[in-house]
Amino acid sequence: MQRGPAMTFTVVFPGQGAQSRGMGAALFDKYPRLIRDADDILGYSIRSLCLEDPDKRLEDTAYTQPALYVVNALSYLQKQELGLAPNYAAGHSLGEYNALFAAGVFDFHTGLRLVQKRGQLMGRARGGGMAAVIGLSAEAVQQVLAREGLSGVDIANFNAPTQLVISGLKEDVARAEAPLKEAGARHFVLLRVSAAFHSRYMVEAEKEFTSFLDAFRFASPRFPVFSNVHALPYEADRIHETLAAQISRPVRWAEIVRRLLSLDGAEFEEVGPGNVLAGLLRKIRAESEPLPWRPSSEPQPVAKPSPVATNPSARVEPPVVSLELSRPKPVPAGRPPRLTAESLGSADFLRDFGLRCACVSGAMYRGIASEALVIAMGRAGFMGIFGSAGLSPDRVDKAIQELQVALGTQVPFGMNLLHDINHPETEETMVDLFLKRGVRIVEASAFMQVTPALVRYRARGLRREPDGSISIHHRVVGKVSRPEVAQAFLSPAPERLLEQLVAAKKLTAEEARLARAVPMVDALTVEADSGGHTDQGVAFALLPAMMALRDRLADKHPGARRIHLGAAGGIGTPQAAAAAFMMGADYIVTGSINQCTVESGASAEVKALLQEAGVQDTTMAPSGDMFELGARVQVLRRGLFFPARANKLYELYRRYDALEQIDEKTRVQLETKYFKRSIAQVYEETKSYFRVRAPEEIEKAEANPKHKMALVFRWYFAYSTRLALAGDAEGRVDYQVHSGPAMGSFNAWVKGTELEPWQNRHVARVTSKLMSDTAMFLGERFTALGLYGPGTQQALAG
Repeated sequence: MQRGPAMTFTVVFPGQGAQSRGMGAALFDKYPRLIRDADDILGYSIRSLCLEDPDKRLEDTAYTQPALYVVNALSYLQKQELGLAPNYAAGHSLGEYNALFAAGVFDFHTGLRLVQKRGQLMGRARGGGMAAVIGLSAEAVQQVLAREGLSGVDIANFNAPTQLVISGLKEDVARAEAPLKEAGARHFVLLRVSAAFHSRYMVEAEKEFTSFLDAFRFASPRFPVFSNVHALPYEADRIHETLAAQISRPVRWAEIVRRLLSLDGAEFEEVGPGNVLAGLLRKIRAESEPLPWRPSSEPQPVAKPSPVATNPSARVEPPVVSLELSRPKPVPAGRPPRLTAESLGSADFLRDFGLRCACVSGAMYRGIASEALVIAMGRAGFMGIFGSAGLSPDRVDKAIQELQVALGTQVPFGMNLLHDINHPETEETMVDLFLKRGVRIVEASAFMQVTPALVRYRARGLRREPDGSISIHHRVVGKVSRPEVAQAFLSPAPERLLEQLVAAKKLTAEEARLARAVPMVDALTVEADSGGHTDQGVAFALLPAMMALRDRLADKHPGARRIHLGAAGGIGTPQAAAAAFMMGADYIVTGSINQCTVESGASAEVKALLQEAGVQDTTMAPSGDMFELGARVQVLRRGLFFPARANKLYELYRRYDALEQIDEKTRVQLETKYFKRSIAQVYEETKSYFRVRAPEEIEKAEANPKHKMALVFRWYFAYSTRLALAGDAEGRVDYQVHSGPAMGSFNAWVKGTELEPWQNRHVARVTSKLMSDTAMFLGERFTALGLYGPGTQQALAG
């Protein structure tokens, strides 16, 4: 195909659904050697399967996948001989293997072995179903599934803006038909499949395929190949994990095409049987705008094939061609930089954590940062941290397993590890659970010093690689607001703790030795004024100070990997996010605004309160978990009595040494207004709670009247939290709701838009809008100030 100088040419390959009896009829005689090799690998006649299908196996995925791969590959070789030379390649699901073959990542034979195994594994799965849904957007489908309680159904294919495929247990998929049609779906078509492909139900197949892939070595793509998993080009060092993840992750076809459409002179050619992808291309063009995307380098077309590739009797392997990639084009004068959500923050952070965008949703205790919230963030290319603090080990264990099933092994997520100064055994129990379940990322928060439990998690599994580098199995993201705590996190584990852990046989001597050369964290979130526990730091002062500290400590460990610094606190608008990135943050962390989303574990009553909050509607109150120390948390005050009552309790605690010293009028007020029961009843409930969890607390209270008073007062903080989580209408004024001023600024930003009602605030949508509008805001500001230029994007990428 002849191309003009401005044309960008992409070859695309179809996946399952494009097969038909008789496909490839003109190809088999042209490549007899490859057909013989294919028969040897498969153990049956590929010609007979494709042309005659005598045993009706062409609809069985174990046979469909090899058949389509062979026909797609031969079709490409034929077109390559005629001069086909793409700049990019992409394939729909199975077709991605042909795109990788075309780019020289593996040869014909290796690709066939891969798809044969993939088809066998996917064919084993049973009990699942899939259905095409036409006429509804992805958001509308997700809303229906959530409303109907069909949490076990996933969107498997994003084929076009209003053409989707859902996947799940067969009965759940069937149940979705009526409500989806009622919501406006024009068509609902059950697909003839035996399993729930591209969904959480394929995780076991993904795990086995991961092990199978270990035996193969792949070459770097000669030109960019877009992956279904990330809707971005493959990275040479992540081919194995991306191929494995593709089995259980959704096909993001519309996003791939929209990115390619944003390139100058975008042209496509479908290679393989049928024209399914051509039809989708027309639909995507008609229903959506191009998605701005800027490749890191300008790809050149592949050179024409060498003679061996055109010899029908030769064993064909795509020729190795040395390509010299052109430098990125500078931004023309008078034109703003093409900033995107994906270009913000640190590219190294995105690569290290496997993310699309440099935004993390922070943990919110007692599951307010819920499984649904973390799953939605992960599937959208962000990272979520589950709010495990305050939950039982059994509840946290259940959450871990649900997240691992829903997100598979390749989508990153984190679990919160909250420091418990009074009960270090709680940390130990959580670390035991995280290690048992293979949790790979932990957000460590509220720590005032490094603890044995945290060191054990960090150091377990450290090993020296053949090239001399240290492989870190467990990533830690620290969350700090004080430099002295940051210094401990930015340094290796304390020697005394390593010695203790080795002596207790909780670490090996080798793990401890390697831990001396590894900082405690991979990333450090610098938390300014925020909801919940906060030192009310000022981001403009705190982040630069932490960066200077990070860089000074890095000088002591030359050659160590750079620790990523993130910004949290007060980030609820594009302007706030832009300020963080401009100061040099590698990533941002959002908190309060996520509490008021559909997926959060907060009650509907709390979400309604947060939706109305302004920037001045928060205040400080004592912290229930560190009441005696005088620690404070930032909470919502609009329409609530909790802040005033909590401060009153702390005032009484400071003034008196025992409950009996409190005057009668105040005691009556506490019992009737605050507790809604007698102080004696509160103490009995408190004893029942601690008798199981920490009986020493009761012994201490019986011997120390002031400690007894503290336990009784702390009961109110647990009570106010329970009321808020349950959405108890009668106890509304006593709700304890952690929130920072970012909530008010977010509300002001979205007022008058469709995101004003919290029922429309889906966390992935909120985060995507925040990041994309941040990129837009920065582009506008650079234009207005005349500061745009070729270095703009690199500066924002850290």
